[in-house]
Amino acid sequence: MRGGALPPFDPELAAALAASGFGGGDPLTPENLAEQQARDVATRPRPTVDELRDGGRFEVAEVRVPGPPGAPEVTLVSARPAGVSRPLPLLYYLHGGGLVMGNAWSVLPRLLADWALPLEMAVVSVAYRLSPRTRYPGALEDCYSGLVWAAGHAGELGIDAGRIVLGGRSAGGCLAAALALLTRDRGGPTPVGQLLMSPMLDDRDRTFSVRQLGSVDTWDRTSARTVWQAYLGDRYGAADLPPYAAPARAAELSGAVGESGVAGLASAYLDVGSAETLRDECVAYADAIWQAGGEAELHVWPGAFHGFDSFAPEAAVSRNARDARTRWLRRTLGAGRAGEAGV
Repeated sequence: MRGGALPPFDPELAAALAASGFGGGDPLTPENLAEQQARDVATRPRPTVDELRDGGRFEVAEVRVPGPPGAPEVTLVSARPAGVSRPLPLLYYLHGGGLVMGNAWSVLPRLLADWALPLEMAVVSVAYRLSPRTRYPGALEDCYSGLVWAAGHAGELGIDAGRIVLGGRSAGGCLAAALALLTRDRGGPTPVGQLLMSPMLDDRDRTFSVRQLGSVDTWDRTSARTVWQAYLGDRYGAADLPPYAAPARAAELSGAVGESGVAGLASAYLDVGSAETLRDECVAYADAIWQAGGEAELHVWPGAFHGFDSFAPEAAVSRNARDARTRWLRRTLGAGRAGEAGV
């Protein structure tokens, strides 16, 4: 094969993928993107606030906050375990969907079950604007505006503004990494960590894993090109693209003091599958942080493809991935009840 021999899928994951009926589907292209977006809106779950409250286990609210200058308000979905009066650490979460799909509501049931309840933490999920209707930097500025508001209204949300983790999967991981850079350089709210799960980081389409796995992974090379083009528009592939657009472009990852004198690139947790197209850009980003003297924890899950723990949540490698993320969150936030096992 032109890209090199293929690393094998984990047997449990491969079986679950086959059982799901996933056959690769139609790659996202500029020609079918609008149709695929409409299908996503029609089929992706969007639980109501009452459903998210889960019979009173959680306090949930939708909040509309000021957006970037000249832009619409940003909707935040705030949730926390019910009956806990003290300020809680916050996971500020940016959903996946290739920057062109997804919503802030569908991700919450899993986040609340896996982390908010056992770790006693709050979650804020951001309904940022999608591309290509809104190009860069619209989505990122929405996320920044929401973060500034949440940190400034910590008492109202019942959160500890000194214990915020930025998190996201895939495209959400791209935005979380970019937001960590942006808030550092603007002297905005200072997160203590960034949780980057299979993050999209590099628009340049040139890593070995893209060539090797771009036709067999659940996230294919054609779709990746399409969503980056949708997000960046005429700036796609530009030599001077800022790191806030594609974090792999960042030249300064050391946590150096920004223009305002506020220090620190947040500690990063990165994970990715050994058999997914985003593998090499994720590994390279962790390596760049280490080379700059920053702090990063990297996990490459053997035989895992993009979205593996959604296709096979009970597979051993999926459970291991969730356990590792939970342990990192607990250490980073000092969250949860002493002695409680990870979920």
